[in-house]
Amino acid sequence: MNFQEITSLIVARFPELAIDADTKNPQPVLIVPKENIAEVCQFLHEDNRLFFDFLACITAIDNGPGLATMEVIYNMTSIPYQTDFTIKSVFPRNNPEGDLPVVPTVSHIWRTAEWHEREAYDLMGIYFEGHPDLRRILLPEDWEGHPLRKDYQARERYHGIYVRYEDGGPGQELVGPDHTL
Repeated sequence: MNFQEITSLIVARFPELAIDADTKNPQPVLIVPKENIAEVCQFLHEDNRLFFDFLACITAIDNGPGLATMEVIYNMTSIPYQTDFTIKSVFPRNNPEGDLPVVPTVSHIWRTAEWHEREAYDLMGIYFEGHPDLRRILLPEDWEGHPLRKDYQARERYHGIYVRYEDGGPGQELVGPDHTL
């Protein structure tokens, strides 16, 4: 089944959704509102014509303060049908109060999402509502901020220990085997 056929099944199942498609790249992407991502993923997983049984990865993108948006991209595979499909949601970086963006979890659909969502939370600051164990996965629990966000400001010290940077100043690439990440 190709991208257009899969998209047609989704549109038929969810006619009320405002979905869009980005087909200008070699791998087309279906764009779904973040509020509906879990129910669309559930359909992709459970419908016998599709059966996307493997979530390969979840990728988070920060488009920066200029665009003020972030994206969560879901790459999935139907092993029996040997088909790949990609969907994404685009949403504001923070709400008006400055809180982290919230996206529904898909961990109840694919267990592998538990790890991917924890990584996106830890490094990008995206909160996955309904996740069974949403906590940091790579950084210490007391780490401040989310270091892959484009507006992240590196700290000069962590627990009183100076963090070395390539040019000697915060905000630059960490170097050496002894860096705190």
